[in-house]
Amino acid sequence: MPHRIFFMFIFPSILAMVLFISLPIVSVVVQSLFVQHEAVLITVENCTPFGCESQTRVDTEAMERLREEQPLGRFAGFANYVNRNHLAIDEIGAILADNQGFGDVLSRVFNLPLYKALSFTLVYCFLVTPLAMALGFAIALAVNTLPGLLKGPTIFVSILPMIITPLIGSLILAWMFNPSGILGASLQSLTGDPTLSLRASPTLTWIVLLLYGIWTNGPFSFVVFYAGLQTVPQDTVESARIDGASRWEVIRHVVIPHLAPLATFVALVQLMDNFRVFEPIVGFSAEANATSLSWLVFNDLVGQDSQLFGSAAATSVVTIVGVLILLAPVLRRTWREFNRKAV
Repeated sequence: MPHRIFFMFIFPSILAMVLFISLPIVSVVVQSLFVQHEAVLITVENCTPFGCESQTRVDTEAMERLREEQPLGRFAGFANYVNRNHLAIDEIGAILADNQGFGDVLSRVFNLPLYKALSFTLVYCFLVTPLAMALGFAIALAVNTLPGLLKGPTIFVSILPMIITPLIGSLILAWMFNPSGILGASLQSLTGDPTLSLRASPTLTWIVLLLYGIWTNGPFSFVVFYAGLQTVPQDTVESARIDGASRWEVIRHVVIPHLAPLATFVALVQLMDNFRVFEPIVGFSAEANATSLSWLVFNDLVGQDSQLFGSAAATSVVTIVGVLILLAPVLRRTWREFNRKAV
């Protein structure tokens, strides 16, 4: 294909990536170097028939002038990255200077906003991703052996979590886990604890969020693996069975190696998706026991008296860097395999 035609073919994709990916990332990085303007306060006299008193209020006109002159806010450099809501350099230094035990140090560090969110995000990623992939693979194997009449309904039921909007699905389950809901009341009955509730138990909150993540991520793995199973060479499978291989041995030595590239693709997609976990935390109102990096961005934008754009941008940059670090080993391995096959 001539280079000119090839360039014309990929130009729309390149333009879309520049406009909707590269430029927004640059904008977020720039915004993360600014903080909101400090409130300009003025003192006014408020007089009534009973006397006069001084009142302090925000000078709205001065604030409007500041926003017009400096729309991004006040330049602060890397202050957003090192403050208490992010890397918390000063706070961690003070914690380490106290010379407490290792467990106490970890407990205090993971109570800081960013590290608390990062701990749940990483646990969610490294538990939900492999378990959801295993669940999807198991369902794909099971569906692949069903008679034709049963495959359609089974596939529909299996992909149902993908059809339901994540926020709506989490809200429905949150209502079910409410003490007056069917699941919440059942847990109280089984444990004999009438005070047990999702919001009161951090452990129960984490377990429910992880199970919900596996349930909602499983269908994607199922769809990809089920499609991959249709491409497994049947000659190889039949040869393995003639040689006396059991079903498990066929899966282990024929099916799994054949689907390994698909597994890498699924892992990449789900790691990126799970690293920005957000909807379950909002749906379950679990922010008291579990937060994520995406929830911190949301909280900076709508959970304060004023919108903290710089803080939200800094958390977004940290999230992007975290995703790159998380995907680096998988991408490196994929690149090595590509080079080995090319040679």
